[in-house]
Amino acid sequence: MPLHMKDNIAEAARKLLMEKNVKKLTVKDIVEECQITRQTFYYHFQDIPELISWVLERETEKLRSEAQAQEDPENRLKFFFAVSLNAMPYIKRSMLTNYRDEIGRILLEHFRRMIEESEEGKELARRCSQAQFDLIVRYHSMAILGIFGSWTEEDTKHQDEIVHQIYQMINNGIRLQP
Repeated sequence: MPLHMKDNIAEAARKLLMEKNVKKLTVKDIVEECQITRQTFYYHFQDIPELISWVLERETEKLRSEAQAQEDPENRLKFFFAVSLNAMPYIKRSMLTNYRDEIGRILLEHFRRMIEESEEGKELARRCSQAQFDLIVRYHSMAILGIFGSWTEEDTKHQDEIVHQIYQMINNGIRLQP
């Protein structure tokens, strides 16, 4: 039952962000939307950033699992971009709320973990010092976050080409001798 309630709370937050266009997401709004008490919300989540982190963690786990089923690293990256771009309206609306900084930090951490846990990231970790690895992963995480933040309709038309270019840049960076 608790997981079901967490899902209900998450859906209420999504609905408020996407359908009601709230700028300031509050616990009060969420509990009213899903008709629960504040105590119930706080039983499941410490605060709204924890709720958002929980949602991103669940979605990231699904994404990682589905991406691993792709036949090669470039197709995994294409899949990652396609799913991320589908989630972009939710992410952009979330970034307009009073939790923008926390959400940005959470997204950056998820991109970082996805790179670190990829086969290419593991190979890079074997060949680099920890400091070099951290710098390269941080660089690529920030780059991906920046690309998503400035994505346009024109980019969507050329999505496969852009993903191929990004893959080539990442792959060439991984092949560099540390």
